[in-house]
Amino acid sequence: MFVLSVLLLIAAVVLFLVGRGKERSASGWKLGAALSAVAGLLAGLFACVHVVSAYEVGVPVAFGKVGSPLTSGVHFKSPFTDVTSFSTRPVDLNLNDDDVVEVRSSQGGVLYADVTIKWAVVPAKAVGLYRLAGSEEAVEERLVLPDSREIIRNVFAKHTSEEGYASAREQIGSEIADLVKERLAPRGIDVTFVNLRNVRPSKKLQEQIDKKIQQEQATERATEASRTATAEAERKRIEAEGVARANKIIERSLSDKVLYNQCLEAYKEAAKAHPVYAVPCGTDSNGTPVIVDGSKSG
Repeated sequence: MFVLSVLLLIAAVVLFLVGRGKERSASGWKLGAALSAVAGLLAGLFACVHVVSAYEVGVPVAFGKVGSPLTSGVHFKSPFTDVTSFSTRPVDLNLNDDDVVEVRSSQGGVLYADVTIKWAVVPAKAVGLYRLAGSEEAVEERLVLPDSREIIRNVFAKHTSEEGYASAREQIGSEIADLVKERLAPRGIDVTFVNLRNVRPSKKLQEQIDKKIQQEQATERATEASRTATAEAERKRIEAEGVARANKIIERSLSDKVLYNQCLEAYKEAAKAHPVYAVPCGTDSNGTPVIVDGSKSG
């Protein structure tokens, strides 16, 4: 803009000088010179004004010297000053798809972590970030991205594969967030949010996981079968011991007199229901009672 202003002023001077030499059309040349002069002055004025948008901070640089950061609003500056703007709104850094982070667990298994990091420039530290990187895009490429990748890999390396993709994901995400904030805060980068969205094992690791699951399931089935067989054997042992104890009790309680009385009671009941006559239980050599059926004739 400043160069344009200088060119327009030069054009105004030239038109004015040419107009002086031509009396007939002098007014036209002078009008052109005046318009060029006004346009040059306006261009020069705009070259000395810089507007910093809302949610931005500007870093002025004049002849290699970095000035104080410019907050949002209208600022007057030297026409030789360049202003580099940084957004103070949170910016999303998405580490997924082609940028997914490949990590290794403490066991050597390969995992792929999808992570989103929200970060923003701290306005008071914008000058320091300009010196470190030079632009907002460079801040992400040179500071946020490499530091975040390094921290993510280091955290996963302290955990097993199973913890990485399942049991300790929340803990790992919290560790990553704390370490990223701690690393970037002194540089003027405010990390507002870290989201460990997804962790998936590599193909080789997934095959190992499936094989381990199958082995665990087979072991559980074998353990359950062994437990069932042991319980059944114990049940049968207890049942057999109960039968044996009952038989011993019966054996001790069955004397000849008891058997004789039970025999009498049995034949009495039979005589009530049928026309039979029971000779009382004998004690002959066979111990067999004689039964006479009265319903039959000689």
